[in-house]
Amino acid sequence: MNQQQLERMTNGKGFIAALDQSGGSTPKALKGYGIEESAYSNDEEMFDLIHQMRSRVITSPSFTSEHILAAILFKRTMESEIEGKLTADYLWEEKGIVPILKVDLGLADEADGVQLMKPITDLDETLALANERHIFGTKMRSVIKTANAEGIKKIVDQQFEIGLKICAAGLVPILEPEVDINAPDKAEAEDILLSEIKAHLAELPEDTKLMFKLTIPTKAGLYSEIMADPRVVRVVALSGGYSTDKANELLAQNPGLIASFSRALLGGLRAQQSDEEFNKVLKDVIVATYEASIA
Repeated sequence: MNQQQLERMTNGKGFIAALDQSGGSTPKALKGYGIEESAYSNDEEMFDLIHQMRSRVITSPSFTSEHILAAILFKRTMESEIEGKLTADYLWEEKGIVPILKVDLGLADEADGVQLMKPITDLDETLALANERHIFGTKMRSVIKTANAEGIKKIVDQQFEIGLKICAAGLVPILEPEVDINAPDKAEAEDILLSEIKAHLAELPEDTKLMFKLTIPTKAGLYSEIMADPRVVRVVALSGGYSTDKANELLAQNPGLIASFSRALLGGLRAQQSDEEFNKVLKDVIVATYEASIA
């Protein structure tokens, strides 16, 4: 574990940029960026285009460590280069931004009101590669649809089980048990989730280091208690489908909670924008997200 990166993630001011759209969500991300499916004919061309988009974001003069602590990468992005350097090395050496890797392989079908992660069949190989590529931590997502106590327990059990394997590999995991913002009993689901997280944290050695990526809670300040736990490096928030303005408004009501936005961060960017336009749109949303994160 890079101690300088750990210090930055623990005490630095800023937020985490989520640049980890995977195969299933890439066409939608490209379309939002102004690139239709007719612009590519196979997966390789699609992934080349999304890497061009991510490279444009990362190399932008608006994308700096002044506001951004870390960036979450898709596996192919980690294996790709930016200006002659592997992406993680470019982020840290050129930008001072901590590199994090998405490791999950998508969601299983819904059962018990939740979607667990599919088995991560290549986890050991991926963690070894992440260490070779100078990755600091990982991220993995599952989704809670309703306040089903049994389902939520299964989600948290799975997240912690895999998270501890990631810790053993010398990386800092981000556990992401997302609560759907459209859940009819969202607040109740969040209460159950918090209780399960606290129970698992209480069983861990105090030198364990992990993070959480959670939906902005219905009850402001709900996650303040786990933020104070010495095992928790940071608690970050996903935008969950909220607009940029709404996500930042809700985020600012939760002191200590910082952003880890994807759609809310990238939603205003278009391939057709000039560099000047692109950099201005990106800077405006980065500054607004930063200010909400340090509120």
